[in-house]
Amino acid sequence: MDEKQINAVKKGSKVAVIVIAIVVIAILGGMSAYTINEQEQAVVTTFGIPKQVSEPGLHFKIPFIQKVQMVDTTIKGFAIGYDLNTGKSIDEESLMITVDYNFVLVDFFVEYKVTDPVKYLYASNDPVSILKNLAQSCIRSQVGSYDVDSVITTGKNEIQTVIREIITEKLDEQDLGISLVNITIQDAEPPTVEVMEAFKAVETAKQGKETAINNANKYRNEELPAAEAQVDQITKEAESTRQARINEAEGQVARFNAMYQEYKKNPLITKQRMFYEAMEDILPDLKVIIDNSKGGVEKILPIEPLLGGAQ
Repeated sequence: MDEKQINAVKKGSKVAVIVIAIVVIAILGGMSAYTINEQEQAVVTTFGIPKQVSEPGLHFKIPFIQKVQMVDTTIKGFAIGYDLNTGKSIDEESLMITVDYNFVLVDFFVEYKVTDPVKYLYASNDPVSILKNLAQSCIRSQVGSYDVDSVITTGKNEIQTVIREIITEKLDEQDLGISLVNITIQDAEPPTVEVMEAFKAVETAKQGKETAINNANKYRNEELPAAEAQVDQITKEAESTRQARINEAEGQVARFNAMYQEYKKNPLITKQRMFYEAMEDILPDLKVIIDNSKGGVEKILPIEPLLGGAQ
């Protein structure tokens, strides 16, 4: 290989290196650069530590070390009581009870926006769902404090204002990184007959369940004390009987021991005493006749066996 060929190879190698370097730089540049639009904010995490970047324009990150999540900060919204896409009513969300015990269908539209992207991403798993549950709870509570005429006609603005204030206060307490922009009543009207019948069927089933539970609790509360009292009485009677028998047995043992001690001291006298005591127990109930018809030795016969126990 002559000198010209060697120079050509060297030149080609340099060009290849430059091209590869340019490609690598372009790839790294593409992986490093990101753009923040006017209605966006970014959260850059470095080794898992998040940091908010809010200035719009072109920004760069360290590839493989930093990650970027874009957060839309425009005003968004969701519906309560109806499907936002189809407009179909969702009765389980919209059907409510007023303070004067009337039913009403109320549809709301809730608007919110992200105010802190870091908290929005990391303070909770689903801040929008939390906001929706919070809004539904506040709505039902407030609608339930107004009469049906106010909900349908004159009280809408007041209800909206009160609900907005309560939700805003709750969001500030929970600090989810989102804020309430507005909440409005889209529609409020009495329910249809079909909805009322379905609702009443559900309520009847609930009441039947509660009645059964209450009856069971009542039966338990009435019968359990009586059963416990009976068990307690039986236990006390058994204990009393046991103690009486123990006392009787102990008394008999004590009398036997005392008699035995007397017997050891005076056997003959003790035998006579025992004989006389036995006679005292037997003779009062024994009827006798004296047979002296033939003279001589008198016979004393017990009459009870002959009379068969007759008095």
